[in-house]
Amino acid sequence: MIELLTTKYTYLVVVALLAIGAYVMIESDNFVKKIIGLNVFQTGIFVFFISSAFRTGGESPVVQSGGGGGPFVSPLPHVLILTAIVVGVSLTAVALGLVIRIYGSYGTVNEDTLAEVRADD
Repeated sequence: MIELLTTKYTYLVVVALLAIGAYVMIESDNFVKKIIGLNVFQTGIFVFFISSAFRTGGESPVVQSGGGGGPFVSPLPHVLILTAIVVGVSLTAVALGLVIRIYGSYGTVNEDTLAEVRADD
């Protein structure tokens, strides 16, 4: 068990990031904190994909003259994560834009207060 924890410690980081992000999204009433929790959760997923793509002794998939016979590392997970980062930044920008509109219209970014204000209207 100790060997597993010392060699696969990135998975502990993944679990911690996912748990923290999910907790913040569920427990917080502030929309900005929910967006931050979503970003932490996304980061946990990114770390998981990158750490699962790691291969000990792996070589670049571009074959040099003379060739390499070792195990090759797939570039696909890294490309997918770059795309996911761009989508995550876009999602964060749209969400923050919506929060700004909500604050401008209702004067609050708190979910419970917003529900009360909307009920009064």
